[in-house]
Amino acid sequence: MSSRVKTWLGIAAIPIMVWTLIPILWIVATSLKPIPALADSTQNVFGNFWPKHPTWDNYSLIFTGGARDLFVPALWHSIIVSLVATLISVILATFCAYAISRLNFPGKGVILTTALAVSFFPVIAMVTPLFNLWRQIGLFDTIPGLIIPYLALTLPLSIWTLTAFFQQIPWEMEQAAQVDGATSWQAFRKVIAPLAAPGVFTTAIIAFFTAWNDFVFSLNLTSENARTVPAALTFFTGASQFTQPTGAICAAAVVVTIPVIILVLLFQRRIVSGLTSGAVKG
Repeated sequence: MSSRVKTWLGIAAIPIMVWTLIPILWIVATSLKPIPALADSTQNVFGNFWPKHPTWDNYSLIFTGGARDLFVPALWHSIIVSLVATLISVILATFCAYAISRLNFPGKGVILTTALAVSFFPVIAMVTPLFNLWRQIGLFDTIPGLIIPYLALTLPLSIWTLTAFFQQIPWEMEQAAQVDGATSWQAFRKVIAPLAAPGVFTTAIIAFFTAWNDFVFSLNLTSENARTVPAALTFFTGASQFTQPTGAICAAAVVVTIPVIILVLLFQRRIVSGLTSGAVKG
């Protein structure tokens, strides 16, 4: 790629970056505004964008104030549910994708087609039957009762991503290990698994983001004992019936966005490597 093309691509990327960052900066600015500044534009600068006197009151409200009992448990629920759902999804998808890419058996195409169909199925259509079933068997408002539906979101995507990645790994490497005396499990564990690590890691990140951002299942299948942050934000209230909890909601949104940003910044190269490694078979 010539330097001229790189320059033009960089120039074209600037408005895209600005367009993407403005909503994020707006949420951060709103989270730092005192309550009077939310309704009085004279207390802000750059129009009504940034507060003249930033404050951490909204963050104190969700961690140590009146919203603590609602936000902190929901944050822990989000962490536990997302991590467990991601772990189970990646383990099951790894073995399933390996079998699909390496073995010839009846119904292999049906599995992939079903996984694709499930990933496109409207989430809201599954809420009502799950709500009735969960109430009957005692899974409503429980951590396992939220993890199981999350597998319906993360597992199909994980299977598709890992299947494409495993198909890119040459089968001859596994056969060479078996010729040297390794069993099928040893060849998978010592040869295939290290090569598949970038794809597995990328799949885990994507699955975690999917579970972390879910709103529909968390809102309808939980009450207080297992509610995650996206659903908990809808129950935030102001100090009185005339006060909107805009600042507290924005502060909570900033807090739950920080782990996503940190993961992307720390593992950006691995994510890109994992997504592109399975793009070309050979």
